[in-house]
Amino acid sequence: MIVYQKKPLTLVGGGELGNNDFRRACKIGQVLVAADGGASAAFTVGQIPDAVIGDLDSISPNVLGKIPPDRLHHIEEQDSTDFDKCLRNLDAPLILAIGFTGARLDHQLAALNVLPRYPAQRCILLGAEDAVFLCPPQFSLETGPGTRISLFPMGEVEGTSSGLKWPIDGISFYPDGPIGTSNEATGPMSLTVTKPKMLLILPQSHFEMAAKALIETEPRW
Repeated sequence: MIVYQKKPLTLVGGGELGNNDFRRACKIGQVLVAADGGASAAFTVGQIPDAVIGDLDSISPNVLGKIPPDRLHHIEEQDSTDFDKCLRNLDAPLILAIGFTGARLDHQLAALNVLPRYPAQRCILLGAEDAVFLCPPQFSLETGPGTRISLFPMGEVEGTSSGLKWPIDGISFYPDGPIGTSNEATGPMSLTVTKPKMLLILPQSHFEMAAKALIETEPRW
């Protein structure tokens, strides 16, 4: 493990960033870790990452030279993404991940693929439209009526729900079978899922609310 933290941390990647993504994430996670090229994004807002993890092939020499050597953690292997390299080397109660979504669909899919690989991690991805995370065994949120609640299975998984317009009880979800996108809340909602395979996708406006709930939610995978 490279980074140990008892408080939430922000993880920045080299993808698209909204104008307020840094502010929103760093307000919750004040320790900043960069996934490879995310270090350049940090410098554009005047921040030097506390750690940089990855194969370091996407950082400009100019930025690389400004980062203290003891903050650089070079992982050479090319069989995993830099997001994967980070998640398996971070220990924190919550990871606020920004810069991992954007124009390239393959990059977004790769990031989503990593979330169920490390179910013990509480990690929430912030994008332009969505906040995405792996659903814990039990999860509740004080949503208002009409709030978009999308569920997408990354493997075979079942669950139960309350407070959803279309309950999920009794449905076996599969990536190439039944999925649960475009559901909506009728008020405060709660979910249980049987395996760490279900992605929960909320409007990006619920990022802070979801982050707080993830920190407080027990049990964990």
